Amino acid sequence: MSPNRRQFLKSSAASLALAAASGGALAKPDKAQPHVVVVGAGWGGATCAKYLRLWDPDIRVTLIEPNPHFTSCPMSNWVVGGFQSFDYLVKSYDNLPKYGIKMVKDLVTGVDGEKQVVHTKAGKKIHYDRLVLAPGMEFMTETVAGYDEGAKAQKVMHAFKAGPETLLLRKQLEAMPDGGVFVIASPPPPGRCVSGPYERACAAAHYFKQHKPRSKIIMLDGHIDVVSKGPMFKAAWKEFYPGMIEHRPNNLAVGFDHKTMTVTTEFEDVKGDVVNIIPLQRAPKLCKDAGVRNDALDRWCNIDYVTYESTSVPKVHVIGDPVMSNMPKSAHVSNNQAKICAAAIIELLHGRQPVPAPVIGSTSYSVTSDHTSGSIAVVMRYDPAKKVYQRQPEGGANTKHSELDFAYGLAWHENMWADTLG
Repeated sequence: MSPNRRQFLKSSAASLALAAASGGALAKPDKAQPHVVVVGAGWGGATCAKYLRLWDPDIRVTLIEPNPHFTSCPMSNWVVGGFQSFDYLVKSYDNLPKYGIKMVKDLVTGVDGEKQVVHTKAGKKIHYDRLVLAPGMEFMTETVAGYDEGAKAQKVMHAFKAGPETLLLRKQLEAMPDGGVFVIASPPPPGRCVSGPYERACAAAHYFKQHKPRSKIIMLDGHIDVVSKGPMFKAAWKEFYPGMIEHRPNNLAVGFDHKTMTVTTEFEDVKGDVVNIIPLQRAPKLCKDAGVRNDALDRWCNIDYVTYESTSVPKVHVIGDPVMSNMPKSAHVSNNQAKICAAAIIELLHGRQPVPAPVIGSTSYSVTSDHTSGSIAVVMRYDPAKKVYQRQPEGGANTKHSELDFAYGLAWHENMWADTLG
């Protein structure tokens, strides 16, 4: 590395933060460059790979992702409501190789933790010194009887992973007759973006108000109340969509009959013209096969919250949705976890101790119409004694939506994309 390059890194904000956290400047690398493999190029994986290279260019980083483009789940409800085109959610990975990241377009099929090797669908065997798993999560469709059959018939979908289902749900709403019923069934936490279903109800209601004013939305909520931004969402429903959104709490969907378009809950049967069931979620099969999906319910990954290293498989780190914690499963948290994990890996590779009490910030915006949003912002600091992230004073959710929050939300998305991919 050139002296100018090293001086630039030392003077950058990121490098100063890392040096301060570690108690000094970065140590010179060994002759053999350590190799970190990152699986999954979403909000967590892409961010982690980028910051590993930014903070220590002497680490080799391989990022494995089967998809040719990044597709954003945040803002996908904008597409459902007709506020934005789907193309706006699709971003390029072209900038990541500029940081010296080796991109591999492939699907990881297995991890050999003992030999420290990743296996891919194309038959590659990639050795790692440290491995970061950021594969998102999977849906437990088996917990809703008839869901898989209904999905094959394209009569039900979760559309909670941005992609073809996002567009299909939008088309179904467009085809629904005026006076029809849109049923949204959401699970209790933990799960991805717990405010997402309520935002989806707002987006759909805004569309109905303009084009199908006699239509109705029934929300079957597996939780006892609105999980996130409750007062704000309820105020928006009352102000913008009176009588259009019916929220039925403590009503978990357990079955679906695609022939009659009927959702069965623990208490009632509900018919809809368009049905959107979001099942319970868990860390994906890759995590289970790798031995890191290790909680008592076989759903999530227990980790060391300082390093994000698995508690069951050494040198394998897990970030994002699969993590078992009291942190939200959101884009911003995944992005923050990625940076903490990257900094910790650098420290470990250089034989030093990572920062013992990392801090995570979480901000998210939820649209309530095509020009208003509400937000929530919290800060959580890890308590080494209690081994848990503790929410810090101040922060919280807005009780009212606003046009200013809508503008802030748009800027937040743009900045998040730039930080992760730019």
